[in-house]
Amino acid sequence: MPKQVAPLAIIDLTADAPCCPPLAKRRVPAETAAVLAPAFKALGDPVRLQLMSMIASAEGGEACVCDLTPAFDLTGPTISHHLKALREAGLVDAERRGTWVRARPAILRQLAALLTVEPTPAG
Repeated sequence: MPKQVAPLAIIDLTADAPCCPPLAKRRVPAETAAVLAPAFKALGDPVRLQLMSMIASAEGGEACVCDLTPAFDLTGPTISHHLKALREAGLVDAERRGTWVRARPAILRQLAALLTVEPTPAG
């Protein structure tokens, strides 16, 4: 039986406002960490990070899987596995019209905001 991923509804990852202050400003609450960790984990794989970059930087923030697959020396099923991991982490949506994947910019903004580090004054 495949492992089921529990839906994450503790914080709104689709909101345009940051979910929380940057981790350099304040400790990340356990609930927030539990929601964001799967996205960071998914991006921890080099192939997934490249796929996410290709999708997010494509025109309109979406790409056809047929355009992604040739960029890698991997089989189609392996690319599908990586895209599934990105989808389960909430980083992309998929649509069956060929098979298009779309970046979810709101969650990318959430992750970026969490990692923002303010420059320290020169002293």
